[in-house]
Amino acid sequence: MPECMETGEPMKVLVTGVTGQLGFDVLKVLQTRKIECRGTGRKEFDLTDPESTWDYIIRYHPDAVIHCAAYTAVDQAEDEPELCRKVNAEGTRHIAQACKKIGAKMLYLSTDYVFPGTGENAYETNDPKGPQSVYGSTKLGGEEAVRELLKQHFIVRISWVFGQNGNNFVKTMLRLGKERSKMNIVCDQIGSPTYTADLAPLLCDMIVTEKYGTYHATNEGYCSWAEFASEIFRQAGYLTKVNFIPTSEYPSRAKRPFNSRMSKRSLDQAGFHRLPEWQDALKRFFEKIGV
Repeated sequence: MPECMETGEPMKVLVTGVTGQLGFDVLKVLQTRKIECRGTGRKEFDLTDPESTWDYIIRYHPDAVIHCAAYTAVDQAEDEPELCRKVNAEGTRHIAQACKKIGAKMLYLSTDYVFPGTGENAYETNDPKGPQSVYGSTKLGGEEAVRELLKQHFIVRISWVFGQNGNNFVKTMLRLGKERSKMNIVCDQIGSPTYTADLAPLLCDMIVTEKYGTYHATNEGYCSWAEFASEIFRQAGYLTKVNFIPTSEYPSRAKRPFNSRMSKRSLDQAGFHRLPEWQDALKRFFEKIGV
């Protein structure tokens, strides 16, 4: 059985949110590496119910929890702030409390939305926070709970996620691109796509170490949503034309960050490998899903 790199002991890992894009791939990587693991969704326990969460985790007694489950409907969160807070902030606190009780380490997935989303510089991990949406503020609440309760923690901020399991921007563009000859896509929000099949191995590399702290992990390179869509259509062989429009012409319920650039300095300093370029990730994703 694979061991924790730092202690030489066998590991047992619990992964939340396995019905989502990232949790699905994380569980797959752990299984491939022959690490004892279990994936959970809403059926197994209710994140918003502390007793249910504590009971499940304490009974399974993992050495580590990779917490991928989250409320991610960014616009809907503006209308359901209490539910979003219960899942992202309080739910994360419940998991952290259980981890503290059994001495387990925890890896929490956070987001670029914890930052103000202004300027053009890449955010460092310790730059001032300033979430502009309910979603962002509740994810920041989750970060704060993990830091407060656990020394043995990893916080990994990601952005613009796409993967095989579940819905995402890439799949939406592929669907709409078949139906439309042109599309209006915002060009003034800049960030980095994150392919779950690239991110999952990095998270599994982290969890067997004691290199605790806060990290940013996305595929390399920056683009706007319009540039991302253009590359999707180019690689897929679609002739769909992308009209580059400002955010002001595409109002949404929640405020989106204009700047989602995040520095990878923390990964470099800890000796973790950066993820490949996002264009390469997209190519491999298409090969995976048969585009």
